[in-house]
Amino acid sequence: MRLRNQLFFSLSALLTVALVGLLLAIFSVLHLTKQQSDAMYRNLTIVESTLSMGHELSKQTTLLLTESLDEEALKTSDQRFHSLLAKAAESAMNENDRQAVTEVRRAYDRYRPHLYTPELVRNQLFTHDQFTRSLAAVRDRLNNVQMRYVNAVENTEQQTRESAWMITWLLGAIGLAIVLIGLVTAHSIARRFADPIETLANAADNIGLGNFNVTLPLSSIHELNALIRRFGQMAEALREFKNSDIEALQAEQQRLQAVLDSIDDGLLIFDPRGRLEHYNPVAQRQLDCKPSHLGELPSRLLHQEALDEQLQLVLQGASMNIEADDLNITIDDETRTLAFSMTPISQGDDPVRGVVMVLRDVTEQRTFERVRSEFVLRASHELRTPVTGMHMAFALLQERMDFPQHAREADLMRTVDEEMQRLLLLINDLLNFSRYQNGLQQLELAPAEIDELLQQAAHRFANTAAEKDIQLECELEPGLPRVALDRLQIDRVLDNLLGNALRHTQNGGGIRLQAVRQNEQVMLAVVDNGDGIAYGQQARVFEPFVQVGRRKGGAGLGLALCKEIVQLHGGKIGVQSQPGQGTRFYFSLPL
Repeated sequence: MRLRNQLFFSLSALLTVALVGLLLAIFSVLHLTKQQSDAMYRNLTIVESTLSMGHELSKQTTLLLTESLDEEALKTSDQRFHSLLAKAAESAMNENDRQAVTEVRRAYDRYRPHLYTPELVRNQLFTHDQFTRSLAAVRDRLNNVQMRYVNAVENTEQQTRESAWMITWLLGAIGLAIVLIGLVTAHSIARRFADPIETLANAADNIGLGNFNVTLPLSSIHELNALIRRFGQMAEALREFKNSDIEALQAEQQRLQAVLDSIDDGLLIFDPRGRLEHYNPVAQRQLDCKPSHLGELPSRLLHQEALDEQLQLVLQGASMNIEADDLNITIDDETRTLAFSMTPISQGDDPVRGVVMVLRDVTEQRTFERVRSEFVLRASHELRTPVTGMHMAFALLQERMDFPQHAREADLMRTVDEEMQRLLLLINDLLNFSRYQNGLQQLELAPAEIDELLQQAAHRFANTAAEKDIQLECELEPGLPRVALDRLQIDRVLDNLLGNALRHTQNGGGIRLQAVRQNEQVMLAVVDNGDGIAYGQQARVFEPFVQVGRRKGGAGLGLALCKEIVQLHGGKIGVQSQPGQGTRFYFSLPL
C-alpha cells in the first residue's frame, strides 16, 4: 500500500472516532438539557397552578366573609380554580401525579357546594364544621401536590447531576480511547517507517566507510521500497566505480610520484600534525634523508628550531608573506645554503591537509651575490674618492675658464659636468644598495603623516609633470594613522617610483598617488596609465642592474634599492601591470 494511502486511512480512522465521540457528547448534552427543561417546566407549571389554586381558595374565603356578597366574583374564582386544576392535570408526569390532582378535584367538589350557599355559610361560619373540613381537605391536597412536585424538582436536579457526571466520564473515556488509538497508530507508523530507514542509514554508514557488502531492508510501503531499490542501485554503481577506478587511481598516484621525484628542487611533505610524510630524491641528497626520518618534525631534520613554529602557522592557514632566511646545512663536511618556501595543502574551505616545503640549493647564487656585493662596495668606495676629487677640480677649472655661452667649449664643459654628476649619483646608489644588502644601513624611525608624505612627493614632481602635461593626483583614505618610518628613505622610494612613472607615461597621461589602510598596515601605491610591463619581465623588475621597458635610464638600481628600503621597514613591495594599460607599484608599511 502506498504511504499516502496508509497515512490517509490512519488519520481518517482517528478523525472518525474523534468525530463520533464529539457527536455523541453533543447529543447527550442536548438530550439531557431537553429532559431537564421538560421536567422543570412541568414541575414548575404544577407548582404554579397549585399556588394559584391556593390563592383562589383564599380569595373565595374572603368573598364569603365580606359584608356585601359578590356572587359574580365567587363564580369567576370558581371557574379560574377549575381551569388551573385542568392545567395541573395536563402537566402531570405519571399516574401518581394524576391521582394527586384527582384527589384535589374530589376535595374541591366537596367544598364547591358551599360557594353556592353563601348565606348558610356566613350564618353558620363558626358552627359549620363541614365547610371548614372541606376547605382544609382542599388545602391539604394542594399542599401534598406542591410538596410532591418540589421533591420532583430536587429529584430532577439530582438526576441531571448524575447524568452530567455520566456524560463527563463518557467524554473522558472517548478522549482516552482517541489518545490510545492515536498512540497505537503513531507507534505502528513510526515502526513501519523507522526500522527500514534506520537499516538504510546503517547501510549508508557502511558504504561511507568503503564497505559495499550491505543488507538492505524490505518494506511494505511503496515509497520506501522505491527508495531502497534506488539506494541499492546507487550502492552497486559505487561498487563498480570503485572497482573500475582503483587502477586509474593507482596509475595517477604513480604518475604524481614520478613528477614529484623528477623535480629539480628538494621536496618535503608534512602531514596535518607537522610530521614528515614524504621526501623526493633531491631532498634525500640535500639533507641525507633516511626512512627513519619519516614522522619527525622539521627542526629534527633541518636543525632549525624556528621551523616548527613557521610550519604550525602555515598549517593554521597563514602564509609566508616575507622571504625566509636561508638554511645552512652541513652534509658530509660540506655546507650548502638552501632557500625554502612553505605552501599549505588545502581544497576550497576545507582545513589544511598538510604542507609542501620546497628546498632550493642557492649556494653558488649566494656566493656570487656576496662576491658581487663585496665588489660593488669596494669598487664604490675606491671610485668615490677620485671621482669626487675630479669633480671638485673640474668645478675649480670651470671657475677659471671663461667661454662664450654658445661656444663649443662651453657645451663640452656642461656635458662633462652632467656626466660627472651622474657618475657620482651612480656611485652613491651603489654604496647605498651595498649598505642595505650587507645590513649596514640603519633606519631613523619617527612618526610621519602619510597624507603629508605623498603630497610633498607630488609637489616635488609637479613641474616635471606639468612639462609633459601629465595630471598628478593624490587619492588618500581619510583618517590614515601616523606611521613610524625613516622619512628620508621613504622619500627616496617615492621619488624612484614617481620618476619611473613619469618616464614611462605618455604626454597628457595621468599618475595617481594612493594610500589606504589594510588591517595593521598602510598600503601606498603609484599608479600610471603608461606603457606597462610585460608579464615575463615583472618578476625581474626588483633585481639589481635590471632594466625593463623601451625607455631605459640609470643603472637599474632604483627599484632594487626601493625593495631593500621597504623590506628593512618590515613591509612588502610589488607590481601589477599590463602592457598598454599602465602599471601599479605598491608597497606596505606596518603600523
